[in-house]
Amino acid sequence: MKYHRLGRTGLKVSALCLGTMQWGYTASKEAAFAVMDAFVEHGGNFFDTADFYVRWIDEKRGGISETIIGQWMQARGNRQDVIIATKVYQPMGEAPNARGLSRKHILEGVEASLRRLQTDYIDLYQAHAFDAETPIDETLKAFDDLQRAGKVRYIGAANYPAWRLMESLWSADARTTVRYDSLQPHYNLVHRGEFERDLKTICEQYQIGVIPYSSLAGGFLSGKYQRGQQVDSQRARSVLKRYDQEQAWKTLETVQRIADELGSTASAVSLAWLLAQSVITAPITGANSVEQLRQSLPALEINLTPAHLAELDAVSAQE
Repeated sequence: MKYHRLGRTGLKVSALCLGTMQWGYTASKEAAFAVMDAFVEHGGNFFDTADFYVRWIDEKRGGISETIIGQWMQARGNRQDVIIATKVYQPMGEAPNARGLSRKHILEGVEASLRRLQTDYIDLYQAHAFDAETPIDETLKAFDDLQRAGKVRYIGAANYPAWRLMESLWSADARTTVRYDSLQPHYNLVHRGEFERDLKTICEQYQIGVIPYSSLAGGFLSGKYQRGQQVDSQRARSVLKRYDQEQAWKTLETVQRIADELGSTASAVSLAWLLAQSVITAPITGANSVEQLRQSLPALEINLTPAHLAELDAVSAQE
């Protein structure tokens, strides 16, 4: 396993981050334990979750992913060896203040996450999205107080547009509060424009660590789907609705051909392309089984040639 600094900080995280959105959803507790064990055995130390997982399938099941991770850390006794990133913002109840990035919701949210994770601190606490109804200085002051209290170590953001990310950096500087040291954007070989348009330059300029989610485009870049394929699951239909485009299929064909040349997998090549981007800290990759995880781990050993990178850049280039 390789390790990277998280942005400008001194925190070392594994070059792949294990996404856990599927714990309690498409992966049972037992499967989750097995995948986390295998990830750690291969040197992984970076885990991403959120308080909202998996509330979208059952409003009573918010916090399930955090709960499973907490149980695993207690069973393994490895809290000091892993880096836990979780998030706050999404609705955790029906009350008007049970969502967003107000001081009230952040302070209540962190306590609930700490209980579920069975820990007294969170390594990376992230705003899951920007909150247009809450002043950014209120949000950052709440995060700053949590860091000073030792309940969180670092602060990050996810799904922030460029203007809001710049506003947050300005506010942190002007009011001398904690700032965002990481960003989670939606970024992969078939979804490049949103991040590369403005966010990439900001992250490079201000040394913000980038932890892209949907690194395999919901499994599309793993090669699990075929042109014209009929699918019956809601998740599969959602993936194909987003990526069933000629350029995406051509990109996947190029990925698969390069994987065949290298004796590797489409998942590994897609992740290796992300890792070849200097701004990237650690792509997030999920797995429902140890076998799925093994499809991604070779990304750490692949050395894509300049010709490979140029070909992938050309076929996937977006306006």
